Amino acid sequence: MALEEEKAEMEMAVKDIEEKEEEDDDELGSKERVLYKYFLLEWKLVSSLLNDIVSHGRVTDPSSVYTIRSIMDKYQEQGQLLEPYLESIVSPLMLIIRTKTIELGVASKEILEIIKPICIIIYSLVTVCGYKAVIKFFPHQVSDLELAVSLLEKCHNTNSVTSLRQESTGEMEAKCVILLWLSILVLVPFDISTVDTSIANNSNLGELEPAPLVLRIIGFSKDYLSTAGPMRTIAGLLLSKLLTRPDMPKVFMSFTEWTHEVLSSVTDDVLNHFRVLGAVEALASIFKAGGRKLLLDVIPMVWKDTSALIKSSAATQSPLLRKYLVKLTQRIGLTCLPHRSPSWRYVGRASSFGKNISLPASRKNDQCSHGPDVDSSNSEESSDYTQDEDMDVPDIVEEIIEMLLSGLKDTDTVVRWSAAKGIGRITSRLTSVLSEEVLSSVLELFSPGEGDGSWHGGCLALAELARRGLLLPISLPKVVPVVVKALHYDIRRGPHSVGSHVRDAAAYVCWAFGRAYYHEDMRTILEQLAPHLLTVACYDREVNCRRAAAAAFQENVGRQGNYPHGIDIVNTADYFSLSSRVNSYLHVSVYIAQYEGYLYPFVDELLDNKICHWEKGLRELAAEALSALVKYDPEYFADSVVEKIVPCTLSSDLCMRHGATLAAGELVLALHQCGYVLSSDKQHRIAGVVPAIEKARLYRGKGGEIMRAAVSRFIECISSSHLSLPEKIKRTLLDTLNENLRHPNSQIQNAATNALKHFFGAYMVAADTGGTGGTGDISSKYLQLLTDPNVAIRRGSSLALGVLPYELLAKRWRDVLLKLCSATAIEDNPDDRDAEARVNAVKGLISACETLTQTREDSNIHSWEDDLSLFLLIKNEVIMSLFKALDDYSVDNRGDVGSWVREAAMYGLEKCIYILCKRDSIGSARKSDEVESSVSELPDCDMVKTNQMDSLFDANLASIIVGGVCKQAVEKMDKLREAAAKVLQRILYNKTIYIPYIPHREKLEKIVPNDTDIKWGVPTLSYPRFVKLLQYDCYSRPVLSGLVISTGGLQESLKKASISALLKFLQAVEPEDLNEKRSREFKLSTDILWVLQQYKRCDRVIVPTLKTIEIFFSKKIFLNMEAHTPIFCAGVLDSLAVELKGSKDFSKLYAGIAILGYIASISEPINSKAFSHLLTFLGHRYPKIRKASAEQVYLVLLQNENLVSEDVMEKALEIISETCWEGDIEVAKHQRLELFNMAGLETGLLHKTNGVSNKDGRKKTPATDENASYSSLVDSIGF
Repeated sequence: MALEEEKAEMEMAVKDIEEKEEEDDDELGSKERVLYKYFLLEWKLVSSLLNDIVSHGRVTDPSSVYTIRSIMDKYQEQGQLLEPYLESIVSPLMLIIRTKTIELGVASKEILEIIKPICIIIYSLVTVCGYKAVIKFFPHQVSDLELAVSLLEKCHNTNSVTSLRQESTGEMEAKCVILLWLSILVLVPFDISTVDTSIANNSNLGELEPAPLVLRIIGFSKDYLSTAGPMRTIAGLLLSKLLTRPDMPKVFMSFTEWTHEVLSSVTDDVLNHFRVLGAVEALASIFKAGGRKLLLDVIPMVWKDTSALIKSSAATQSPLLRKYLVKLTQRIGLTCLPHRSPSWRYVGRASSFGKNISLPASRKNDQCSHGPDVDSSNSEESSDYTQDEDMDVPDIVEEIIEMLLSGLKDTDTVVRWSAAKGIGRITSRLTSVLSEEVLSSVLELFSPGEGDGSWHGGCLALAELARRGLLLPISLPKVVPVVVKALHYDIRRGPHSVGSHVRDAAAYVCWAFGRAYYHEDMRTILEQLAPHLLTVACYDREVNCRRAAAAAFQENVGRQGNYPHGIDIVNTADYFSLSSRVNSYLHVSVYIAQYEGYLYPFVDELLDNKICHWEKGLRELAAEALSALVKYDPEYFADSVVEKIVPCTLSSDLCMRHGATLAAGELVLALHQCGYVLSSDKQHRIAGVVPAIEKARLYRGKGGEIMRAAVSRFIECISSSHLSLPEKIKRTLLDTLNENLRHPNSQIQNAATNALKHFFGAYMVAADTGGTGGTGDISSKYLQLLTDPNVAIRRGSSLALGVLPYELLAKRWRDVLLKLCSATAIEDNPDDRDAEARVNAVKGLISACETLTQTREDSNIHSWEDDLSLFLLIKNEVIMSLFKALDDYSVDNRGDVGSWVREAAMYGLEKCIYILCKRDSIGSARKSDEVESSVSELPDCDMVKTNQMDSLFDANLASIIVGGVCKQAVEKMDKLREAAAKVLQRILYNKTIYIPYIPHREKLEKIVPNDTDIKWGVPTLSYPRFVKLLQYDCYSRPVLSGLVISTGGLQESLKKASISALLKFLQAVEPEDLNEKRSREFKLSTDILWVLQQYKRCDRVIVPTLKTIEIFFSKKIFLNMEAHTPIFCAGVLDSLAVELKGSKDFSKLYAGIAILGYIASISEPINSKAFSHLLTFLGHRYPKIRKASAEQVYLVLLQNENLVSEDVMEKALEIISETCWEGDIEVAKHQRLELFNMAGLETGLLHKTNGVSNKDGRKKTPATDENASYSSLVDSIGF
């Protein structure tokens, strides 16, 4: 028992150990899962590729290198995500480079081919993660130093292989990686000469002379300093690590002399320019890494060269050179000043969000100290402060600070940013008195005479000073006003403005304030800054400025403790809500304005800066934003804002008067919506705005069109507000709107139309009710203008008739509707044709119908019989006119302008369906008692027919409209296809009005589901659905007439998608209806013949239809329909006889010849007719057509031996192949006659065809299709 118990205890112990190990494994596994989930998603692929490289000791598949590099490149902006994997990637790859170099030797020709692909992978990590993160995993054995130098020497001496491909050859990457490797290896902690094996073989080397290994490294590095690639920067890094070693003073001095020669002999040569860049960059790196003792001796010489070079023309032309010179300048200054932490610096110790919020006030006072050790009375620290103030500053530092201040005004941001950091670093080593002088110099950059670059550089410098605690709270009162001005810095320059970068930098300054100062010092400052920050966050034009200001406000709220409504504002004005300018203006700002202290700064910003902004869209948005704030203080807006804006409507500045006019109208409307009643005096002043503008003649000259649109919007607003107007001003406003209505600019016409709609309702209807008269002539006036020769007047009058109120339409509604129906048709005179006028007529027609029907339904004063004539007119005239508008395919130099009419007509038909169906539902309810008794006596089969007879909307009308819309859903324009599909969706799934009598509704609902996410404009998604309608008689012909436009069109992608969908439809299983006698192929052929007859001589449809038939014949479709094939072919031949006669359209002729060739190849009696027709084209007037015909004849004779007897077949083929059909036409006609005789065909038909062709060719009207142009002809014949 004891043994068993002991055994059980041992098993339990082992189990506990295993469970603990499993827990550890699970912990590691969970870590791997987390990394896999959140970091490098492609780690499995990368790991497998790396394992393959490591196992083979080289890259076997070059594509794996570029696969890894493409994966790494995706993490360019989030390089830290790769850092957990760097060791597992870099270490084995660098080990391969090291071991292969040792095994094969540097002299091996193969070594570079091995390391180059590996270096491409490593260098891609350097570009993504930075060299500092990568070189930590480089091998750093002492013995590797000579190895790396030799390897670099081999890369350096190898001739470069240029590559025309996008992929790199790996030479540059190999040099960069080896240079980085050397930057680690040169840090060996003992004399490099002990590592250099060449010294043992050189007895002549002196003790003070540098080792040959060092000279080789410096030689390579100097060469790379003259390159334009990344080797220049890495070579400077290598030199900074090598030359600042304690055992390299002589080499350092030698290199400094070399840089002196380079910097003092600047030329315009490109190579010299890169050498100067490399020398300055190397010196900057050396002054960063070197000790002060080493560098002090060379400062005079380096500073002399630097100050001379920064004033040279070379620096003026190169921003990069100026950046490195500024960087070098600040590091020279830092070297001149001893490193110390000034006791006067402001130190804020609370650096987390939570501490400032959670700590009580008594403890917060201990979290920070500022001033010269205010919390300490230690005499030793006081003596240190006195010693700091007595510190001697070298004279050179003043020159350096002056140069850095000049750098803050540089034209390039990178230079200003480097100079700002330099100002901050150098100031941290100065006394408090000198730091105040530096601050004063920085503040001088914000003078009005300075450019935007100075303001930007000054903001960056202030932010650096604040971040480093060098801007004391006592200086904030003179800094904050400058920052506030920078937050609103926007200077107009011609048609644009500058200053967004200044506002962005000013927000960065406020962000730095929040992080640097204790909340006691920032309380009053934040109260000053918060309104301005939120003003920029809500109303700035640039999204980056809005987001920067919001981030600064958020930082201050989080760092400075409790701030009134701070969290609510931060949650509302976040990164995403501010991305939309409209959302920022109309929603975010309105929410923030409810809190105390923000409303009036917001209003001032809109009034002073935004309604007079140079961008028209921003002025319009600012006017809306201003009106959105009215609800918080209507009296203030009525008394102050309106009074201030009204005089501005006559300003000499176009931007100001335009914005003021818009704002005045929006404010009046907002005050009316708030229930605020303006005094009669204010109403009188507002009513006089438009007459004053007209009196000042502000519609003329520059900006006249902008003012017309603004005045129209102003009239719309005051009409909606029912502002009291004298009769004279009413007439003036009406005349103004009528004048704007006839303006050729569509935006002005639309604005005037919207204004008229509210103006009529507010003033004209009331006048008519009051018996003043004169309003009855308004509709008559617009009716007369519908036929005006001026197209702009016709456009405007159509829109005006559409917005007339019921009271003005009631007397002449029939004339209005019939006139508008006529205006939707294409004008007889080509000179009068205008697509926009027809579009407006369609819109006006639908709007008038809705006004008439809606008002009658709402009034309930007419009986069902009284207004039946209106709905019958809509059914018989309006719908038919709109259906005809669906066939508007007008083309002008702008393209298919008829598509605008078709799109408007589709929407119009949709509205008409709703009108009729709604009337049917109302009429059926009113007559329910009468209908119930009669219907109960009818058999079930007659009930549907009876319902349709009593309905305005029936199955015939439904099939016509739905078929017409479906036709648009399969044509070539993506926009129209999408619009048609959405119209069908709304008709099928309308929740308010059920649309009855739609044929095959269930099938339609499967084809057009109620899914808003379907992209109907994508051909591969829409065509496979709509081709299914070809199996239904009521839809097949309209759908096919639209589908052939796509299948035979010029756009290849559309053609491919539509043909593919059509072929799949034909190859699908036959319909399940057993009573259907004809197959899909038979039905499609019948419909194609209908299209050919319906659109006879209409090249827009006929040409793509012929191309579609050609494609079908090439797929062996329609050629195996037994008895129907000859009938179909005969119908096609009859159409070709009409279409090809006298045609000059090459695309039509080519398609017709190909079709004749296919028909002539079948073994049916019809082939001889096709063959004779094909032979006639051998004498065509166009050489290209003769040649194409000869090729078809040759193929036909090879495929169908029955057309010509066997004894003359060989001779016929010889004539066709040896005759130059593109040569003399008389020779071609002679050879054609011989072929006619060989085939036994009558030649009388030949002469008749020739004669008719010429005659018809003279009489043919010019085509309107896009192919029927001279350019199309030239392209088709191959010139």
